Amino acid sequence: MHADTRYHASAPRSVSFGAALAINGAILAGVIFAAPNIVVLEDPPVVMDPVDVRDRPPPPPEDETKPVENVQPRTSAPPVAPKPLVDTDSTTSIETTTKIPDALPPIGKPADPGPTTTIDPPKPVPALIGATADPRYAQDFQPEYPAQEMRAQRDGLVTLRVLIGADGRVKAVEPVSATSDAFFAVTRRQALGKWRFRAATRGGVPEESWKTMTVRFRIEDAR
Repeated sequence: MHADTRYHASAPRSVSFGAALAINGAILAGVIFAAPNIVVLEDPPVVMDPVDVRDRPPPPPEDETKPVENVQPRTSAPPVAPKPLVDTDSTTSIETTTKIPDALPPIGKPADPGPTTTIDPPKPVPALIGATADPRYAQDFQPEYPAQEMRAQRDGLVTLRVLIGADGRVKAVEPVSATSDAFFAVTRRQALGKWRFRAATRGGVPEESWKTMTVRFRIEDAR
């Protein structure tokens, strides 16, 4: 028995061909579906308005250069028209005479000026008659001698201004000068308590006034 060694084409050849065809188709389909979509955009149409060349407005007029006037300077005064002369007829006549009348015509009585008012001049203000010391109180004008000044055997002099009321009493005292405070103190106390005056008057009416007084202190008078 001989073995059959001849090559026999088997069925799988056709199967392999179909498989190859299927693989290629799949690859081709994949390439087609994987490709990007390309869209071509078109520009919008340009619409142009038609212009009628016949209706174009005319160009604006160009400015014309004005000619420069040649002004000549004035060399003389402007002419003045002469004043017209107008002839006028005058019928006025003036007559003179050399005769002088014997008497002047009577002059009328002046009008009555009516009642007149007189203004009296202002009365002068009466002068002020100054205050004077009341002689009834003359013994009360000298103050007591200060004890410390007497022990020191010292003389003193006090000048002061006093305000004298309408009743003749001293209302205020102002110092002017003093040898010491002790001399001024006793003098001020004596003026406010004991001094009396006849008040100053103006037109017979008493009124307040200031008066300057001087008081002397001497050791020989105090003994």
